[in-house]
Formats: sequence, C-alpha cells, structure tokens
Amino acid sequence: MPMKLKILYLCTGNSCRSQMAEGWTRYLRGESIETWSAGTTPKSLDPRAVEVMREAGVDISGQRSNAVEELIDLELDYVVTVCDGAHESCPVFPGRARIVHRGFEDPPRLAEAASSEEEALSHYRRIRDEIRRFVETLPEGLMQEEGID
Repeated sequence: MPMKLKILYLCTGNSCRSQMAEGWTRYLRGESIETWSAGTTPKSLDPRAVEVMREAGVDISGQRSNAVEELIDLELDYVVTVCDGAHESCPVFPGRARIVHRGFEDPPRLAEAASSEEEALSHYRRIRDEIRRFVETLPEGLMQEEGID
C-alpha cells in the first residue's frame, strides 16, 4: 500500500480557509492524502464556513482549530499556506516539508461589508469553490504551485 502524501494547510486563524481545505482534501483525496490544518494564531471554527461546506456535502463541524505549534513535529510533505499572513510568518518545519503558498481571499473580511446574510454567505461559497478547485488538482497542483514540472 503506497504511503499517503501528508499536507498541512496553514492560515492565520485556522477558522475558515484552512478548515475548508482540510475538509475538501479529506472528502476528495482522503484515499491518497493525509491532511491537517492549523493557524499561527488560531480562533474558533467559523460557523459560516461550516454552513457552506455542509451545503456542498462536506461536514467540517467536528474539526477544531489547532495552533501550528501542536503540529510542528509532524513528518509532512507539504505545508500549504492559504493566506498571506501565514505565509509571511510560516515557521520552519523539520524534515522534508516543502512550503507552498496558495492564497485565497478571506471570507470573513469580505463578508463585513455585506448588506445581508445571503450576501455574506456568497463570499464564503465563492472561496469554498475556489478551494475545492485547488484540492481537485492535488497532488499535481502542488508541484505547479511550487514551480516544479
């Protein structure tokens, strides 16, 4: 049985984007990728992220926010930073982990200016779908992001 690729999604708060990426990876690539998510300054799981993922058939309600320090000793293949803040403050990981930046806009920040809950959720849905498209490219997409042919 081949070894699963090990990926950590890193964001600042580990409340939304990295949680969605972890959920999509488990759902779409769970047979070939082992995945986690963490934050440089973790917050609680964003209820809107849970809601829009549930709409897409993926339950992330059982996931929790992790501090990156809790997972720093994992033997990882990739650390994917999904926001600029995490990319700029990404710690050094032991072993062979390669850092790849694939930033996505921040749904909570986009939703601040929304005039309705439906408009706020539309931002979350768009980012959810962008993250899904990225996860669908894995693992090959990581090499493209990293600049390896």
